[in-house]
Amino acid sequence: MTAPGIAVEHGFPHLATVRAALTALYRRLSYDTVRTFPISVSAAEVAFPEDEDLYLGVQRVARVMVQHLRLPDARMIVSFREMRHAGNVELAAGPEYFIELNSRFKEHRRDIGAALAHEVTHVYLHRLGLELPGTRDNEILTDTAAAYLGAGWLLLDAYRESSVSSQKLGYLTPEEFGYVLAKRALVFDDDPAPRFTSPQAYEAYVRGRAQARDDARQPPLVGCGWSGRRRYARDRRHAQADPPRPGTRTGGGPGTGRAFGGDYAFEGPAPLRVSFPCPTCHQRIRVPVRGRVRARCGLCRTVLECDT
Repeated sequence: MTAPGIAVEHGFPHLATVRAALTALYRRLSYDTVRTFPISVSAAEVAFPEDEDLYLGVQRVARVMVQHLRLPDARMIVSFREMRHAGNVELAAGPEYFIELNSRFKEHRRDIGAALAHEVTHVYLHRLGLELPGTRDNEILTDTAAAYLGAGWLLLDAYRESSVSSQKLGYLTPEEFGYVLAKRALVFDDDPAPRFTSPQAYEAYVRGRAQARDDARQPPLVGCGWSGRRRYARDRRHAQADPPRPGTRTGGGPGTGRAFGGDYAFEGPAPLRVSFPCPTCHQRIRVPVRGRVRARCGLCRTVLECDT
């Protein structure tokens, strides 16, 4: 949690890990399970009136998260204490899980849902046995899963920043939260924009959405645009003139001068193939270099029009 008055990190510094988290989520849950989360947690479900008892209300909101993530036999015991982070959960065998929230949420109840979205998602991933190596990457996985499965829009809405104060929950930057939410919107047609109460959250979502849309404009996808096609054609000519040895790659990716995306690679020697990340789940797809082809991602089932 970024405390009030502390500068908030912006941009896409964790984008590679976010993409790896999306791939891991699809691999562990499967396409069919991911598609059972078309509806996001509603603002009404996590609203916290000032006259509601604090402890009864926090248990109610925790149950909303438990039900949303299909954890009917998990019981969340929530308490408050002074701490540096927004929350903490004890990942035991269950069925009871003990969650501690930062004491400041006693006075800032509107953000309790956001904090619980992160902590209950920790429980969900723990039960799945899904994790990434290292504490930092695992926290990024948790934020990514919460946002992609319909609970994490609350984490972005908790972001507020002005000249005198700032607050951000979670480990992703606001723009990275926007990126994951835009990925979700493209799959489920579930636009989170009307739910945001924070103007800064909406602005971060717009920037993240632009990055998410750019993923579908990378070569060899047909929507890559003139500059992408020109660059791809140049790399393809080089690969055809000097085919890569077996087990090697050549082409886009690092060294192309682009900050994000463009991670295509040619693999050979013959027949020459091109591999590139699926714009939905970021698993690599391999197709032959032979002009217009239609590819279907075996992980998320996205159908892609390519010009190889």
